[in-house]
Amino acid sequence: MIREARRPLPAGWSVVPRLVRGAPPFVLVLVGALALLVGLLIITRPLTSLVLLTVYVGLSAVFSGVARMLSAPETPLWSRLAFGAAWIALGLAILLGLGRTLELLPEIIALLLVLGGLASLWDAVSRGSVSERVLAAVWGGSQIAFGVLSYAWPDVTVLVAAVIFGLRTIVFGATLLVRAVRAFVEGRRSVPATGRPVEDDADADAAPRAAASVPRSGTGRRPPGRARAAWLATGRYALSGLLIALAVGGWWANSWLEDGAQVVDAFYDPPAVVPYDHGRLIRVDDFAGQKPAGADVHRILYTTRDAVGQPAVASALVIVPHDPPPGPRPVVVWNHGTTGVARGCAPSLRDASATKWAIPGLDQAVANGWVVVASDYSGQGAPGVFPYLIGRGEARSSLDAVIAARELDGVTLSGRTVAWGHSQGGHAALWTSQIAAEYAPDLDVRGTALLAPAAEPVELAEELTSGGGNALLTILISWVLVPYADTYDDVDLARYIAPGSEAIVREMTQRCPSEPGVIVSVAAALGVSEDRPLYVGDLATGALGRRLEENTPAGPWGQPFLIAWGDADEVIPPHLQRRFVDRLCAQGEQVRSLEYAGYDHLQTLLPGSHFVPVLIDWTAARFGRADTHVDDCPAR
Repeated sequence: MIREARRPLPAGWSVVPRLVRGAPPFVLVLVGALALLVGLLIITRPLTSLVLLTVYVGLSAVFSGVARMLSAPETPLWSRLAFGAAWIALGLAILLGLGRTLELLPEIIALLLVLGGLASLWDAVSRGSVSERVLAAVWGGSQIAFGVLSYAWPDVTVLVAAVIFGLRTIVFGATLLVRAVRAFVEGRRSVPATGRPVEDDADADAAPRAAASVPRSGTGRRPPGRARAAWLATGRYALSGLLIALAVGGWWANSWLEDGAQVVDAFYDPPAVVPYDHGRLIRVDDFAGQKPAGADVHRILYTTRDAVGQPAVASALVIVPHDPPPGPRPVVVWNHGTTGVARGCAPSLRDASATKWAIPGLDQAVANGWVVVASDYSGQGAPGVFPYLIGRGEARSSLDAVIAARELDGVTLSGRTVAWGHSQGGHAALWTSQIAAEYAPDLDVRGTALLAPAAEPVELAEELTSGGGNALLTILISWVLVPYADTYDDVDLARYIAPGSEAIVREMTQRCPSEPGVIVSVAAALGVSEDRPLYVGDLATGALGRRLEENTPAGPWGQPFLIAWGDADEVIPPHLQRRFVDRLCAQGEQVRSLEYAGYDHLQTLLPGSHFVPVLIDWTAARFGRADTHVDDCPAR
């Protein structure tokens, strides 16, 4: 005998559709149309509808808790009450604390997934046919796995959640509209509950044993109920396989992204007690990466001062020629360009940071017997807040690296110093030269060479935000906003970003452009840029604007400048460089400037650049105080 199948009772988030079953068609039209619009809004405008999405998640949690409590009677009472109460409590917390939960939405989604996974695992243990138990177990494990991944990648979680919730709502709304139309066509006053009794696959498994007692039709085929049960079981197993594949794929992608990130080793962790004075050597070690021919490369950890003058620790590379000419050696202070703002973005962690591909003219500098000191700046490598385009923080790290390098055994440094810098490093080099006489009076800075410098942060911010946004610009702005907000108490991050987007913005600062994880940042930036800009405030106004102005180097310097850029620079518009040169000339500084046709933002520093020989000759002349061409400014 074929058993009567059990009718599925409300479980999980299926409680919402059940609440409208049996309603008049016009109610379904209203609810369906509203659901359709809400779903489209959540998918296409994830930031605009972030409040709506958060409310949706909260209501879903409450409904899920109610559904859990009303689930199948054979489920133990304690299980229904425990999981149901947890869902309801979490949902109410989301709704009552809406302002705070906007920022915690990724973590909340992760918690909901884990909670739902535990409930599904209990269902797998407690009740159901074989295929139902398998699906429940796999679904539970998958939810827990994706909950952990959601916690690890919070910026993408918001977008994925928007797509999932949005699609569910669109399907729900469309289904209600179809049912309402059918009711109108058939002339019914209400829409009956859907869902016919179905056999579980336990009967399907028993089919061979009961074959003799099963009546067959005149064609000799089995009744359609048993075949439907078999197809349902097959579908559950197939869905289980798909969920396993998705979970395994998600964990593999997570491992691949994390394995590509730089690991900050114990060398960069300062001891509990360090010297109070700035520029003191804490420890030294051999650099494990590539080295230029004829030179040793050391990495050092040393004391410095951060952007607001508090004691800090920083790291640097010191490149020392094997057989330098006799006497104290002149020093080139290399200020690196943008590499990100996280600890793991420190150049000294990368294999090729002491090569001619990272430092222009390095081989020639070594051949000339110059010592090259390249700071990571505080906050990269060593712990702290990274001073991205924060002048005194960058400059103190660079100057203290030179001072600390004097404590290396077998290294005798001269006071003669020339500062080089590219992009962000150009800004750092300007500040290095500007504060050297006050902060490091023993150093004799004789010139500053700038390659495509980010010299004027306010004008750069205005320029970058005046055009259309893109993913890379979105990431770059996060690298400015977060360090400024973390450094200065008067810079409120919330004033400049879309409501609820702080988790997305901060996560972008935790990845470096050289690691695979930056793909996640780009994906998040692309996703939100289709909705609205992450940044809603004018970066050049308010407290941030004042701080950017405060970090614009103003001089006076009183020593020569060499400035080069490409007319095809895609990062810093060439007209800003020309304007900066004009300002220096108007101040009476000595400026030699070179603009290279067809060069982009990086080409001035790469091997083969026509600027590199100029840089080497100009630096040699500065060390020797030779009377060479140093000024292209109009006659004053």
